[in-house]
Amino acid sequence: MTLLHLTDLTVTRGQCPVVDHVSLDIAAGECVGLIGPNGAGKTTLMRAALGLLPHTGTSSLAQLPPRARAAQAAWLPQSREIAWPVTVESVVALGRLPHLARGSRLRPQDQAAVDAALERMGLAAYRHRLATELSGGEQARVLIARTLAQGTPLLMADEPIAGLDPAAQISTLQVFADLAGEGHAVLTSLHDLSLAARYCTRLILLHRGRLHADGAPTDVLTPETLAEVFHLRARVHLTEDGPLFQPLGVLS
Repeated sequence: MTLLHLTDLTVTRGQCPVVDHVSLDIAAGECVGLIGPNGAGKTTLMRAALGLLPHTGTSSLAQLPPRARAAQAAWLPQSREIAWPVTVESVVALGRLPHLARGSRLRPQDQAAVDAALERMGLAAYRHRLATELSGGEQARVLIARTLAQGTPLLMADEPIAGLDPAAQISTLQVFADLAGEGHAVLTSLHDLSLAARYCTRLILLHRGRLHADGAPTDVLTPETLAEVFHLRARVHLTEDGPLFQPLGVLS
C-alpha cells in the first residue's frame, strides 16, 4: 500500500531549484532513510510533500485537506523547542488532536495511544513532569512520542536523533524500525550513515536537489557514491548486525 506518492516534486528559491523533479513512493512496511549532504534538499522535500511549501508537481499528502493529512501522516520538524510549561503527558496527548472532535476530551483509545507512546520512548515515569524542565534530548524524545501517539500510517521526521545520546539514538531508530515491521511507514532524514545503513530498509539519497540514488543501503552507500556525493573515502562492511559504515577520510 502506497502511503506517499510524489511526482516531479519541485521547489524553487528564486530561479534555483532546491528540490528538482523528485518522484518516489513510500509504501507501508518501509523504514526509509533520507540522506544527503547539508543543503541537498531533504527538509525542503519533506515540507513540500506535506504541503507546507509552495511547489510544482504533485504530492498525495499535499492534496489532502489539513485534517485528513494529519490523520495520514505525523510530522516531526527539526525545530523541537517546547515553549509552554505543560506536562509531558499533555504534550504527547496533542498527537491525538486529529482524531478528536473540537473541544472533546481524550477517549479511552486516545489515552491508550498516549500511554503506549510514552512507554515506547521510555518516558512513562516522566508523564507528570513539566516538559520545559527536561533536558533538550529528553524534550526531543517527548516530541517523538507525540508523533507516535498520533497513530498515523506514515511518520515523517526531520533529523529526529540530532542531539540525542547514542543509546537514545539507537532506541529511537529501533522504534521506527519496529513501526515499519508493524505495517506503518517511516521517512526520516539522517546524517549518521552507519545508523541509516543499519536501521533503514531503504535509503533515498538527494544530491543538489535531485534524486541521486534509491535502494537498499548497501546499493546506495557504495564507495563511488560516497566519494561523489559526500566527498568521503569510506567503506561499508557487512556484519552479522547489519551494514557498518566506516568513514576513512575526506577527499579534496
